[in-house]
Amino acid sequence: MAALDHPVVLQLQTLNETFWLNPDAASAEEGLALVGLTLADVNEAAARLERFAPLLAKAFPETATAHGIIESPTVAIPAMQRWLEEEDKQPLTGTLWLKKDSHLPISGSIKARGGIYEVLTHAEKLAIDAGLIARNDDYSVLLASRCKAFFSQRRIAVGSTGNLGLSIGIISAKLGFDVTVHMSADARQWKKEKLRSHGVKVVEYQEDYGVAVAQGRRAAESDPHCFFIDDENSRTLFLGYAVAGLRLRAQFNELKIKVDDAHPLFVYLPCGVGGGPGGVAFGLKLAFGDSVHCFFAEPTHSPCMLLGMSTGLHDAIAVTDIGIDNKTAADGLAVGRASGFVGRAMAKLIDGCYTLSDKTMYRMLAALDRSENIQLEPSALAGMAGPMRICSSQAWQLKHGLTPDQMAQATHLVWATGGGMVPEEEMQAYLAEGRRAL
Repeated sequence: MAALDHPVVLQLQTLNETFWLNPDAASAEEGLALVGLTLADVNEAAARLERFAPLLAKAFPETATAHGIIESPTVAIPAMQRWLEEEDKQPLTGTLWLKKDSHLPISGSIKARGGIYEVLTHAEKLAIDAGLIARNDDYSVLLASRCKAFFSQRRIAVGSTGNLGLSIGIISAKLGFDVTVHMSADARQWKKEKLRSHGVKVVEYQEDYGVAVAQGRRAAESDPHCFFIDDENSRTLFLGYAVAGLRLRAQFNELKIKVDDAHPLFVYLPCGVGGGPGGVAFGLKLAFGDSVHCFFAEPTHSPCMLLGMSTGLHDAIAVTDIGIDNKTAADGLAVGRASGFVGRAMAKLIDGCYTLSDKTMYRMLAALDRSENIQLEPSALAGMAGPMRICSSQAWQLKHGLTPDQMAQATHLVWATGGGMVPEEEMQAYLAEGRRAL
């Protein structure tokens, strides 16, 4: 069947909200075997973040109370759960929680996981090779002026819609790297200004994310001292995100949240190119196995992962190929072509994908502010539409053998991906738009 005749493609082209259930979803054991990475790789990433914790605590005082560990709280949102039930006129079985990666320290988004981790990985290799540190040293010595002088001779480049560039730019500049962020047309002006205030070079494009990444890659190829962070294909970024899954298990233990066959976990992840949600989902599957079900959420105007996975074409097809414009208020999700690496790695691990309109995101943004006094950027609300879709899909529950008793004891976790650093004026504009949509 030609891609353009695929029934899911025809549905996406209408720009109506779409819910796609992955027919290839398999057991965690079978799916994890396809990823090409293992629990040992994630544990190694976690250990590297521990080694850098003293440096982060010293460089970023906001991480000091957590001893340099970049982590976010998980909070119950019962008032938002009631709003969703009233909005959809049906019960949301189980309990609704929010993972506040929106308020991660340093860069205020999920990208503080993968982005910062990849820069630290690169810095560690350079520093060890140059004899500046050994693995058992206190890594905060890398903040010394002689180390910064060493890093200043090296360059880092990345293409971004905003949040990844923010995290990579801030940590790279703090270590002393000469860093350039290639920003797509969707990137918010305040993010560009914040980067420049940290001494980061920002190159702006009138085109979308794909062009910004391609230009960043091209600029780095001609410079042997430039390290390009490839959001589309980086396994290092992916592992930085995956650590979150293992940490969530420990956090749930503290919160006395059970996850097992009788207490299923549903996680809803906003998805742009796919590295962040893919990495987190991989970590979650390692942590909880078949007891966790992961869903990707995308704007109706930028459904690149749903398009790539449902057709099996992955990065060989873009939303513009089927006549969709890739324009959305959810700037962090404004990606037209999904990561082929992530799409293939997640082929049997993701339970499904769904799309939602900008208006839906804005409505939920205003409702979350009103009900829970939590403020997020629009893209971070993409996950919030997921729980009601699962609760209303009796066919999917039946297919997976999920009984009413299990659903009553389920945990629904919405992964909030950004918003903690949005300037007040910008946030008020988002809230005004959301109240109009309400």
